[in-house]
Amino acid sequence: MSHSDASPPVPEPGRIAHRDTGDDAGWSRWLPGLRTLRGYKIAWLRHDLVAGLVLTTMLVPVGIAYAVASGVPGIYGLYATIVPLLAYALFGPSRILVLGPDSSLAAVILAVVLPLSGGDPRRAIALASMMAIVSGIVCILAGIARLGFITELLSKPIRYGYMNGIALTVLISQLPKFFGFSIESDGPLRNLWAIATAVMEGKTNWTAFMVGAGTLAVILLLKGNKRIPGILIAVAGATIAVGMLDLAERAGVSVLGSLPQGLPAFDIPWITRADIVPVLIGGCAVALVSFADTSVLSRVYAARTRTYVDPNQEMVGLGVANLAAGLFQGFAISSSSSRTPVAEAAGAKTQLTGVIGALAVALLLLVAPDLLKDLPTSALAAVVIASAIGLIEVTDLRRIYRIQRWEFWLSIVCTIGVAVLGAIEGIGLAIVIAVIEFLWDGWRPYSAVLGRAKGIKGYHDIKRYPDARLIPGVVLFRWDSPLFFANAELFHDRVLDAVAASPTPVRWLVIAAEPVTSVDVTSADMLAELDETLHAAGIKLCVAEMKDPVKDKLKRFGLFARLGEAAFFPTIGAAVDSYLEVHPVDWDKDL
Repeated sequence: MSHSDASPPVPEPGRIAHRDTGDDAGWSRWLPGLRTLRGYKIAWLRHDLVAGLVLTTMLVPVGIAYAVASGVPGIYGLYATIVPLLAYALFGPSRILVLGPDSSLAAVILAVVLPLSGGDPRRAIALASMMAIVSGIVCILAGIARLGFITELLSKPIRYGYMNGIALTVLISQLPKFFGFSIESDGPLRNLWAIATAVMEGKTNWTAFMVGAGTLAVILLLKGNKRIPGILIAVAGATIAVGMLDLAERAGVSVLGSLPQGLPAFDIPWITRADIVPVLIGGCAVALVSFADTSVLSRVYAARTRTYVDPNQEMVGLGVANLAAGLFQGFAISSSSSRTPVAEAAGAKTQLTGVIGALAVALLLLVAPDLLKDLPTSALAAVVIASAIGLIEVTDLRRIYRIQRWEFWLSIVCTIGVAVLGAIEGIGLAIVIAVIEFLWDGWRPYSAVLGRAKGIKGYHDIKRYPDARLIPGVVLFRWDSPLFFANAELFHDRVLDAVAASPTPVRWLVIAAEPVTSVDVTSADMLAELDETLHAAGIKLCVAEMKDPVKDKLKRFGLFARLGEAAFFPTIGAAVDSYLEVHPVDWDKDL
């Protein structure tokens, strides 16, 4: 079999795939699965079938484990696996991305479900399903509005921070099940104290703990091997041991029990009026976290296969999958960084892998619902704990600490925020910090007075080149940021400070505006005031290297006409030459 027969089409070396055109530019571009089906090759079927069956061995235990971690019965984890995989196969642009319940969302869902459900499983799944619907609608609308770039507003250190915080929250939430007891949940730090107290008081079920610890050890030992299903081996071993030794009866080990037979049904979740606000907030938080994870993973696999994945369509695909999950007794889902590599390693070629996996899970519920009745909850906790450990980022944070410590500490603040305030509040804190970080860079940007350094062409920052020569009577001032309302006054003050610091009387002030990518009304009015101030002091205000789109804004604001076309120069050198023609001074530009 040739490579072209066995693999999805990829562009020639050195190129990547671009957007589809023609018919796909219309409504059909929202259904990438149909495009894949039209070009499907029979040679791929064997690979997708095998990969789907291998994937199923992970979908079942992981789906159940993340459901329990999210505060809903385990069966709903399988419901949240079946329908979203089918929906994403039609609407998702990535060929092999696997969606389903995920540990990164467990803490967010649990934060809403636990305090509102009062321990009622039916109410818990209604809340979780409505969060999935909210998340789905948000993602679909954002994708249609082409807002797929929004997750890029969260810097890498901030993403690390909130994901590390979520990982710690998830890990702490699973420790009681891991030790074989239960506690009242009041938040991560209080839970940690309650867990320590329970252990000290001898409430640990050591049999359940040994089962969980053994499961965790096997998962971690086999984690690096893509071809050996470590989770399946660990969970199957724990289930067989508990069943054969009758540990549920003899040692009080908590088990999953029989699953309801049958498939998920269409069901609109109903919540109370008091639930609306927390569910809306939680659903939006889920949308942000799930798309941040999905977009990153999607880009990784798109780069590997050298195919183009539209981030807006990715958001729509994720949204439809979440919407389907919420309407078919499931809860919010995301892409999986553990199940997708399994599908890839097993030889997955297209979304048919996920479809086969979903059908296999559905078949399990129809013909063998009692297969996992002896699955111990401590083993499920071990699955989630292993996943939470995998979420924790340490290595790259060390690099960030070495090269930019303030961003490292931003990450730590986000981690502490999630751990102390809770998952949803912590994500909100991360977003606020991201906005502040963005505004700070523009609010207090770098600026420089430029001079001529010996032996180097052009004009450069005199702080970097202390021996640089200044042109008598001219201040060359560079502003490394867009000009907008938040930094307008600072720009005004720094310009006047530069004029005051000039060693010679100033005749011209030239703004090196190449880094200025935008000007708003507030900053334009400030420039008019600055021009008045400088004119009163006998100083001409000039601008060099301003981009045409920014210049067009100045024309609309009336500032271009005020300064006059002669005040605008294509380069700093042209501005200096013009100054020297008007004001002959002792200056050799070639030195």
